[in-house]
Amino acid sequence: MRVAVIQHDIDWCDREATFARVTPAIATAAAGGARLALLTEMFSTGFAVGADIAEPVGGPSSTFLAEAARRHGMWVGGTCPEVPDAAGDDRRPHNTFVLADPEGTCHRYAKIHPFTYAGEDRHFRAGDTWVTVDVEGLRCSLFVCYDLRFANEFWHLAPETDAYLIPANWPATRRHHWRSLLVGRAIENQAYVIGANRVGSGGGLDYSGDSAIVDPLGETLVAAASTETVMFADVDASRVREVRETFPFQRDRRSW
Repeated sequence: MRVAVIQHDIDWCDREATFARVTPAIATAAAGGARLALLTEMFSTGFAVGADIAEPVGGPSSTFLAEAARRHGMWVGGTCPEVPDAAGDDRRPHNTFVLADPEGTCHRYAKIHPFTYAGEDRHFRAGDTWVTVDVEGLRCSLFVCYDLRFANEFWHLAPETDAYLIPANWPATRRHHWRSLLVGRAIENQAYVIGANRVGSGGGLDYSGDSAIVDPLGETLVAAASTETVMFADVDASRVREVRETFPFQRDRRSW
């Protein structure tokens, strides 16, 4: 299956401008044969901690993803700030990874690890449930940005995972960590890792992109520099099975 990573800038807290920015990129992904296109974390607003960007479930950002998926008959994903229906008095949103299928049905993963270093935990609630989605025979486990640092959760899901999808707003100051962790998670779990990071500036931070698709042996199939781009790679669940059968390292894992 061909997948596309859309590495894009974000118009800060301006959904409509960002929708206009990424619409042609999604069309490019579809024209290139991609069955799955991955946008970034907080793809429509930027990582605007403390700003009034919360949306209801099924708000403008997830509606945009669903409509794009239906229009092109493909899977489209990215994260957005959604307040759960049963929020009560706590109006903090989840940082929700919304993955829309070709019919426009949305699958949701709420980011389990808010980035406390930047105060995300004060403005966003934490999720508590892992999510794996079968994307046309490719078992995709959903994570978001800071989640990448928590190897044990990737390990836990590895037996049911062919590819980890990771939209991010990872700043340029720690770009070495981002690139290294993408490769590390792929090697440890013998699975594809597909990371989509933003470029440009926002909220006083610069973003270097460095989006990448890494194969189950840790080889980088494609990577991007610091410009807006759409990049493609072909991934195959049978390759994951082949690598795990040839190098059955996971059998030696221990729970402590």
